[in-house]
Amino acid sequence: MRVDYADRVLRNLVGDLVSVLWKRFKFTAAISPDSKRAASFGKFGEGSIILFPFTTIFNERYIHIGQGTMIGEHVALSAGMVPGQQCLTDPVVKIGDRCLIGRGSGIVGHLSIEIGDDVWTGHHVYITDQSHDYEDVQRPISQQSQPERPVSIGSGSWLGHGVVVLPGSRIGRNVAVGSNSVVTGDLPDYCVAVGAPARVIRQYSQDSGWSAKEHF
Repeated sequence: MRVDYADRVLRNLVGDLVSVLWKRFKFTAAISPDSKRAASFGKFGEGSIILFPFTTIFNERYIHIGQGTMIGEHVALSAGMVPGQQCLTDPVVKIGDRCLIGRGSGIVGHLSIEIGDDVWTGHHVYITDQSHDYEDVQRPISQQSQPERPVSIGSGSWLGHGVVVLPGSRIGRNVAVGSNSVVTGDLPDYCVAVGAPARVIRQYSQDSGWSAKEHF
């Protein structure tokens, strides 16, 4: 009985210690403007942070991050296919001021991904500007071309949990995209869009206010 009690006390003490040390380690390992790794970015604004642990970050010189932006844990953030690649555009990925990128998300740029100011996302959002061709059914898709089309997300927009933004997508200002939606084209300013592919279900105009679109 005494042994069981002693074991529980020891486990609790060790657990508390590990928790405290892990919190301090995560804070120390995060990328902030004063950290050495922040200098490798094309731009890393004051007050911004990339929380640790992160999944993949490479070719930082082609990534610009504005001020006051927080990028959550386990995020993949990259430019190009492999570390050390010479990209054709600069920046490849541009994230504005006061953005919040949710935990477990991925922003994978090859040509141009531009995210405006005050854009927030839920967890596990995926944004990419590159896809795969499937013109020749006899060849593995991985060996076919990988077309790139720019992606832009307007300031003030919100992307819900699990949203996927595909190449060529243009999301306007102050747009709300529902959870698990797949954006494949243009979404106008001041709208709500849901579905796969995402469709506008509500639209705001200064003349008539909010109006509902037909169901799809």
